[in-house]
Amino acid sequence: MFGKKEERPAGPNLMNQFGQGTTITGDVSTEGDIRVDGKVNGNVTSKAKVVVGASGLITGDVLCQNAYIDGRVEGNIEVSELLILSATANIVGDIKIKKLVVQEGAKFTGKCVMGMSVSHTNATDKRVSADKVATA
Repeated sequence: MFGKKEERPAGPNLMNQFGQGTTITGDVSTEGDIRVDGKVNGNVTSKAKVVVGASGLITGDVLCQNAYIDGRVEGNIEVSELLILSATANIVGDIKIKKLVVQEGAKFTGKCVMGMSVSHTNATDKRVSADKVATA
């Protein structure tokens, strides 16, 4: 009851969430996961997972390890591992990924570079070097 207080873990176990009706203007950067159900007008960078809910909108670039897109992204997406586009996903921008899953109904307008390594060291470096290039 009055014992030692447990502290919450920081870093990669951290979950950030921007709820529906919330608008963030500016770049967002985190070590942990992030979920966007509102709007972000800026770049989103995570060393873990980015989830864009059905009501979510990101107007800016997304750079992360894994991503699940259910809403809309108007910007380039770079994912070092797995990108999943659900049936309601709507992407306007180029994507660079290692692995991609696209559910029937997802919309994508842009260039897709697949099967290459994405670096998280410099989110502003947009040069592409890849083995496979496909256009959607």
